[in-house]
Amino acid sequence: MKAAMRARDTARLSAIRLLLAAIKQREVDERIELEDAAVVSVIEKMIKQRRESIAQFESAARNDLADAEKAELEVLSAYLPKPMSEAEVEKAVAAAIAESGAAGVKEMGKVMALLKSRLAGRADMGRVSALVKARLAA
Repeated sequence: MKAAMRARDTARLSAIRLLLAAIKQREVDERIELEDAAVVSVIEKMIKQRRESIAQFESAARNDLADAEKAELEVLSAYLPKPMSEAEVEKAVAAAIAESGAAGVKEMGKVMALLKSRLAGRADMGRVSALVKARLAA
């Protein structure tokens, strides 16, 4: 935040302030101090909100607002852990299926519970869910 202030980068500073406010708000609401995993979930939620806003602004031909949201999205994405490759995700899914002993789609919850803590912020959980479902259905 200090670096953004010194560089007079108002867009970056604004995004960082929004992120810090969201983290503090969640800490106050839940009366706890957030751990890294919870902070990552706050960042993911904000990124999802930005993506939805961008889609709405672009459909309404408001490119100026969409560009502002894209700039915030870039700043927020920088604070997420490095994303996993497709091969790493598949390897993690295979390991979780073997560890949980899941045999069918009905046991998908067990596998997803293991993967959620391991892959939080590093992989799109929607894609992971689809991959787990495909593996268990086969």
